[in-house]
Amino acid sequence: MTLLFFSGVVANGAPSAVRAASPEVIIGSKTFTESVILGDVAAHLVQTAGARPVHRRALGGTRLLWSALVKGHIDLYPEYTGTISAEILPRKGIYGEDAIGRTLAGYGIRMTASLGFNNSYALGMKKATAKKLDISRISDLRSHPELIFAFSNEFMDREDGWPGLRSRYGLPQKHVSGMDHDLAYRGLEDGSAHVTDLYTTDAEIDYYGLRTLEDDLHYFPVYTAVLLYRADLEERSPDVVAALMRLEGRISEADMRKMNDLVKIKKVPEAKVAADFLAEQFSLKSAVAQETMTERVWRLTLEHLYLVSTSLLAVILISLPLGVIAEKKSGSAQAILSVVGIIQTIPSLALLVFMIPLLGIGGPPAIVALFLYSLLPIVRNTHTGLRDIPPPVRESAEALGLPPGARLRLVKLPMASRAILAGIKTSAIINVGTATLGALIGAGGYGQPILTGIRLDDVGLILQGAIPAALLALLVQGVFELAELVVVPRGLRLKPFD
Repeated sequence: MTLLFFSGVVANGAPSAVRAASPEVIIGSKTFTESVILGDVAAHLVQTAGARPVHRRALGGTRLLWSALVKGHIDLYPEYTGTISAEILPRKGIYGEDAIGRTLAGYGIRMTASLGFNNSYALGMKKATAKKLDISRISDLRSHPELIFAFSNEFMDREDGWPGLRSRYGLPQKHVSGMDHDLAYRGLEDGSAHVTDLYTTDAEIDYYGLRTLEDDLHYFPVYTAVLLYRADLEERSPDVVAALMRLEGRISEADMRKMNDLVKIKKVPEAKVAADFLAEQFSLKSAVAQETMTERVWRLTLEHLYLVSTSLLAVILISLPLGVIAEKKSGSAQAILSVVGIIQTIPSLALLVFMIPLLGIGGPPAIVALFLYSLLPIVRNTHTGLRDIPPPVRESAEALGLPPGARLRLVKLPMASRAILAGIKTSAIINVGTATLGALIGAGGYGQPILTGIRLDDVGLILQGAIPAALLALLVQGVFELAELVVVPRGLRLKPFD
């Protein structure tokens, strides 16, 4: 219980007495580097205004962040006017900062003026390939149906993404797939893809030697960078809003490209890049916490243990009774096993996202998703273990005159303990691996360095999450092997002679 409490404190922040010292402002950012940098810039400004910033990094795409903002799960996040017009307010013909601002006010959302730069969508390809095929405009792609397109997952379905682009330009390509934005760049580098979507301030454009294709039919709108924030933030923390307004017009396209380059290419932490920018632009000094690798791994371990242990304890308390009911009442067995089986077939990432509208972001939705995803092994093994008890044993227990509760406690559960423990072990190992996805919704744990490493193309960061997760899974398996020596009656552990 002490470990659960301590890990809960780490996962959810400081104790309430500390949290009450200053107002908390929750900042979100999308799963690409520029958004994380802008989120850190905002976090430093919030701190200088006397509030306590909590940056939920790389939470997901536009829809997730917008929903979280409207529902009050976050207080602000960086966005782009073109994305607001095409994705948040689709098919309404709302363009321009004034019109967008008036419309957003109806949702209880405010928008700053432009931060000073435009980061538009574009298509890009390797310069050598573009030169060889004489491609400089998007229209030129019509003559090359053999080219392989690799777009970011969000671009594949956006209103201002691939479907509309294909229609506007009449593009004939059939080999089109979605993937992580950063992985698409590597696809261009290794030749497995020829064209991808770009953000025009991406550092990778120069790093990978890419040509930005001219949008000759003017498909993409202007994507002016802004900050969106909840209207009630003006009442709760007017100093914070005033601090954020200082960013208006102060970040040039060159500044943003430089910051992206420092993070993506030179591997400088986003928080330090953001702090250095504010020191240069506003002479603001803000502390940047520097964790050692040992401290980071320890913190991530506690966060991961909190997610796994909390969800596993809950699933044990619910699954065992469900398994008993399924065995005792044959009519309900099929229904119970079918429901938990259907839940198991839902992709774990989808299950995480389904929880957000109900529980917000962070630990709670991740724990509930892990709970649901772990039901089947324990319910099924409990039901099977009880059902497979030999009939003579059942009859002997009844002949002794034991009441049903005593038969369950003294005979059935001990006889089924090996199968039940195997189900719990399976659920625990599933939880350790699946909990890494919790980082996608701000739950922390070992998934955080894995996702950051993928985004920054940093194998070292990926290993900081992957190796401890694998070791924890092995440790969990070892703990349950030892638990079998205590829980399972000795007679059931004896192996038959060959």
